[in-house]
Formats: sequence, C-alpha cells, structure tokens
Amino acid sequence: MPMRMKTFWIGIVWIAIQWPAAAQTTLSPGFDPHEYLNLLSITHEQQRGLFPDSGQVRPDSTGRMPVIPPPQGFQQVYRSAEVGLYNQWDLWLNTDSSVAVIAIRGTIMKTESWLENFYAAMVPATGSLRLNDSTRFTYQLATSPRASVHTGWLMGLAYMAPSLLKQIRTYAAKGVSQFIIFGHSQGGAIAFLLRSYLEYLSKDSLPAGLVFKTYCSAAPKPGNLYYAYDFDHITQGGWAYRVVNMEDWVPETPFSLQTLNDFNAVNPFHDIKPALKGTKLLIRLYANHIFRGLKKSSQRANKKFRRTLGRQVYRQIRQALPGFSEPAYAPSMNYMPAGIPIVLAPYPGYEDMFPFNGKNTFVHHGLRPYYELVRHQYHMP
Repeated sequence: MPMRMKTFWIGIVWIAIQWPAAAQTTLSPGFDPHEYLNLLSITHEQQRGLFPDSGQVRPDSTGRMPVIPPPQGFQQVYRSAEVGLYNQWDLWLNTDSSVAVIAIRGTIMKTESWLENFYAAMVPATGSLRLNDSTRFTYQLATSPRASVHTGWLMGLAYMAPSLLKQIRTYAAKGVSQFIIFGHSQGGAIAFLLRSYLEYLSKDSLPAGLVFKTYCSAAPKPGNLYYAYDFDHITQGGWAYRVVNMEDWVPETPFSLQTLNDFNAVNPFHDIKPALKGTKLLIRLYANHIFRGLKKSSQRANKKFRRTLGRQVYRQIRQALPGFSEPAYAPSMNYMPAGIPIVLAPYPGYEDMFPFNGKNTFVHHGLRPYYELVRHQYHMP
C-alpha cells in the first residue's frame, strides 16, 4: 500500500476512535441558564405529585402561563430510598452517558422533614455524627477548625452518603467522570455540604479525575463565614452557584447572629482592650463599657438560639430517629451565604403572575418563579 494511502487510512481510524470522546458533553465553568433550567425540570419531575399546583400562578398579560417542560437530554437511572428525615435523591444521566446529575430532593410535607430545617444549631465542619448504635458518619467539610455547618442538613447528608458514594463509584466505573450536584431549597442546602464532603474524602474513596459542578437553587445559608470561605475557595473559577430570587425569603434563613467571638483573632474588635491602650481614661472606660454590653447581649442571644434550635429541636427529632445521638454544638450562629450569586430580579408583571396574598408565603420560592425569572433575565424563549 502506498505511504500516502496508508497515512490516509491511519487518519480515518484515529478519527473513528476519537470521535465518541469528542462528541461527548463536557462540563464547563460558568453559569449556564440552559443548564440550570434543565436542572429545574429534573427537580420538577422529582417532585411530581408531592406539591400539587396551588392555583396561585396566574397568566401574564399575554395569557402565557409559566410551564416547566420535561428534562431535555437526561433520563433518570436511580432513585434512593427515603432515609433519615425523609431525605431522598435521584441520579439522572445524559444521552451520551458523559454527565450525571445528582438531584437532591428538598423539604416535603412531613413534620420530620421540616424539623431538619429547624435543627439549625451548628456543629463543627469536621467531626462525626452517631446515626445509631452501629453507624457513625465521619466527615470533613472544610479545613478551618472554626468552620461550622447546619446540623439538620448535615444529618440529611449523613443518611444519604452511603448511597451517594456507591452510585458515584458505580457510574464512574462505567466511564462517567462529570457530575452536576443540584438541589432546590433544602436540597440546595444539602448540595453545598455534599460538594464539600466530596472534596475532602480520602483519595481512595472515589476514583481520581472526577469533575463536580454545583447549583444551589433557592437555598438557605449552609454554615458560618469560615465554611463559606472554604466552599468558595474549593469551587473557585465558576464551579458553584447559588441562584436567588430577590423576593424569596428562604435564602435569608437561618437566623444569623455575629458575636465578638466570630471575628478573626487579629480583628481589634475581637478584644478591644489592647486597641484602647494609650487612649484617655474616660474614653477607655466608656468604650470598655459599650463593648462589654455588646459582648454580653450577643452571647446571651447566641446561647438562646443554640438552645432553642439545638437541644429543643433534637428532642423532637429523637422521636423520629431514636438512634441518633445529640452532637456537641459549635459556638457559632454566624450563618453566611456561599457560592457565586446569581440574583434574579423581578420584572414588571412578575408580581401579577406570582401575587402574594398574605398567606402564600412560599409563592416566590417554588420552581415556577425561578424558571420564569431565569427565562426573562437571560432573554430565553
């Protein structure tokens, strides 16, 4: 065979080998509105039947009704059992089997599911939870010893972690190396913690080379400032987003309280006395009096928050999960948002489509308003 012809056929064979890999979908950093809307569609399928239409959504002036279509290019391949406080997640796979979506379900209409949200005393971001007499969940979610996270949502992750790791390993063995982590509301809060958990697993826990992109939709704040710093650090470069409707109150929660102990040690407000050295006596006495009052009042409030949202809620949770042991709570209640913000602003006519009547407190929190706002903000048909 002439050399030119041989080179030609070698080229054809090389293209045939490389074509499937080249044709596969590749995750990219950056907020992709089409990608996000498809994730909302997946969650809509996940929630089907759980939240019947309340009739609070109205057509706009053109008579158009916000409709969430079925997911495009993905099919569900796994649904976990309900565990813990009615936590559940799905796995969806795209048509070329190159990208999988981990879709974490949010709060459902069960008392136990709501208790998970109210269990808002924090625990250290590195430690362990005793789920029952024979099971302990050991985790690391940040490097800073001062980082702490929401106890209830960490519980949700703890009960789902075995099935999550098993399915990630299973599909990684099939060649899936790219995963989108997604959740709306409570699901978004757990999505933060899952992404952190996967980051700090030991090297032999998961195959090397996996790529994770995270969208936390309508999510409340997952932990304190030092956790938020860590999350933003490990996902920098456009790999994690929090999507927020400006009219939605859920991302404002949980209650956040900053005390002097939440400051870095080098912050002069952490201990005001050295900073006041050399000032006049009257100024020093007055400033010390002011800061003592601020310190005591914030510490009293912090203690009350942790007692109410920790021990008192735990007593209710223990009835549903008698094997779960109460953890030692962190001293912080300084909740902060995490992730690159994608802020969705209402437009003229939005309030007519999603009217607040004084009772429908979740009217701006559902999938439909988020779907409609993204379509409008990014000029999508």
